[in-house]
Amino acid sequence: MDSFVSLFDPDTSDESPTSVTLDLLGNAISSVPATDNLSPDTFIQHLPPEPQIGNIEYKLKLVNPTRQRFEHLVTQMKWRLREGQGEAIYEIGVEDSGLLRGLNDEEMSSSLRTLNEMAKRLGATTTVLRRTVIPCLNEPGNKARVVSEVLIRKLPDDSPSIDVRVAVMGNADAGKSTLLGVITQGELDDGRGRARLNMFRHLHEVQSGRTSSISHEIVGFDAQGRVINYQEGSAETICETSSKLVTLIDLAGHAKYLRTTIRGVSGYSPHYIMFVISAVPGFTKITKEHLSLAVALQIPMMIVISKMDLTTEDGLDQILSDVEDHLTDVGCKKTPVRIYSETDVISVAATQPSEEVIPLISLSNVTGEGLSWLSKLMFLLPPGLTAAEREQLEKELPEFQIDETFWIPRVGTILGGLLTQGVIKEKTSMLLGPLDDGSFQPVCVNSIRRHKTPCLMARASQSVSLSLDLEVTRLRKGMVLVSPQSCPKATWLFQADICVVYHATAICKGFQTTVYIGNVRQTAKIEEILSVSRISTNERASVVFRLMKHPEYLKVGSKIVFCNGTSKGFGTVVHLYPFETKTPLSP
Repeated sequence: MDSFVSLFDPDTSDESPTSVTLDLLGNAISSVPATDNLSPDTFIQHLPPEPQIGNIEYKLKLVNPTRQRFEHLVTQMKWRLREGQGEAIYEIGVEDSGLLRGLNDEEMSSSLRTLNEMAKRLGATTTVLRRTVIPCLNEPGNKARVVSEVLIRKLPDDSPSIDVRVAVMGNADAGKSTLLGVITQGELDDGRGRARLNMFRHLHEVQSGRTSSISHEIVGFDAQGRVINYQEGSAETICETSSKLVTLIDLAGHAKYLRTTIRGVSGYSPHYIMFVISAVPGFTKITKEHLSLAVALQIPMMIVISKMDLTTEDGLDQILSDVEDHLTDVGCKKTPVRIYSETDVISVAATQPSEEVIPLISLSNVTGEGLSWLSKLMFLLPPGLTAAEREQLEKELPEFQIDETFWIPRVGTILGGLLTQGVIKEKTSMLLGPLDDGSFQPVCVNSIRRHKTPCLMARASQSVSLSLDLEVTRLRKGMVLVSPQSCPKATWLFQADICVVYHATAICKGFQTTVYIGNVRQTAKIEEILSVSRISTNERASVVFRLMKHPEYLKVGSKIVFCNGTSKGFGTVVHLYPFETKTPLSP
C-alpha cells in the first residue's frame, strides 16, 4: 500500500518545529516533527483506505468503550498482531476511509489509555512512533487536532524476542565491518579502522583489514526502540533485555571471496540485505555482482552510503543516480528512496518489503551522522515471514540445515544452522545426513541453544545450535537433520530451470561449475541440456546437473546460484532423481 508519509510535513528540514510525544502515562519520551504551520493547500488530509489484511489498523477514537466493544477491540488487535508476526501499527484519529480527522488532547489521551489496556490484555507493549498536529482552520478558535501512530508489539509465547536476519554486503573497504562494529559496540570509529577489529575472526583479517569469512553479530532493541548492544554486557544480556533482535551477517566484500559471500546469502536465508556503498569511490563492479545476487534470490534490501563525511552533497546525489541506473541494469524495478529524517524512516518501514521502494541512508561511522536513522529502520523492520507462512512451515516435519559443525570436550557434537521448517524439541529423534554413501544416521537432539541461550524448542526460520547424543564422524557443511517420518533420500542428479547471467561464449553439455543450493556448495556437471544444444548470456533453459563429490539432500523449488570464474547464473530446482539407500528409521 502507499507510504504513510502523507501524515507529515513534506518539509523535513532541521529547522522544523517539534512537539513532545507523550507515553501512555503522560510522560515525555521523545521529540518528533510537528506540522503546526502547514497551509490547507500543502497538507494532505487522506491516507489510503484501511487495508483489510495486514497489520495496520485505523481507529478514529477509543474513548470509554463498553465491555463488549472492548472485547471486540482486543480480538481485533490479536488478529492484527498475528498478521504482523507480533507487530501491529495503529493510526489513531483516522477514519476507515483514510481521512485524517484527528482528536483533541483529551480524546487522544483517553484513546491511548484504552489502546494500552488492550495491549496489556494480550501481553503486548505500546510505543508512540509519531504524533502529527492537523490544523483545523474551520473550527472555533482554530484549535489543532492530533493524529498518533502507535506500534504494538507482542513477543511470541515461546520466544524471548522477535528475530530478524540482515546480511551486510558490499565492496571491500566500503566500511561494512566498521559499521557493524559501531552498531554492536556502541562506539564511533576513529577513522583508522578501530571499530572493525571486533568483527574479524582471523589474524590475516586483522592484518589485511579485509573480511574473508562469515561472522555473526547481534544488536537488540527494547520495546521503546532503545538500542541494546555490547555496552550493556554480554550476548546473553542483550538477548534477555531485548524485545527484538537483529542478527547482522557480515559477508566478505573482496572479489576473491565471492564464493564465500554467495554461500552466506544462499545458506543463511537472510530476511533483508544491507548494501554498504562507500561514498569514495562509490558504486563498483563487485557491488553490482552482489546486487545481481540479491535480485536473483528476491531478497528485500536497503542501501547504506558510508563515509559521507568524506564527500559532498553533489557526490551523494551522483551515487544515488548510479544506484538507480545499476538497479535497472540488473532487472530490479524498485526505486531507492533517500532518507532525510526519522519521519522518512517510519514511513518507509511501514511499506517494506511490500512496496516497490528501497530505503537509502547516508551515514558516517566517524561523526555518527545518520546512524540513528539506520537503528530506527532496523527496529521497525517487520519479521521476514507472515503469520500464515510461519504457521504453515511449523506444521511441516522438522528440517534443519547444517552451516557450522563443532566438537566440544565433555559436550560432544554441536551443529549450528537454520531450522527451515517444523519444530524441534529436546530429545527429538532425527536423521543426520546424507553421508558419503547417501545414507542417513539416526541421532537424538540433547539440547538447544538460541543466541547462546538455552531453550526448550526451536521453531521454523530460527537460527539455533543443537547438541547431539553421540559423536558423528564425517560431518560437513551442507548436511541436514530431518525427521525419520520424512523418509529422506539423497540425490546425485537433479534438474533445474536456469538463466545464464553471463558467459563469454556459451554453456554446453559437460560444463562444470560450482552450484549453491541453500547451504549446499559443490561442483556439478551439466549432463544434459533439454530442448537446446547450448545456452548463451541472458538465455534460459532446463538442464540436468550431476554432483561430482558426494550426494546431497535437495528439495524441489530451491533457488540455485552457480558460478565458474566470470560465468554466472541462477535458477530453480524443478526435479530430483533420488537413489535408494538403506537408512535406519529409528535410533
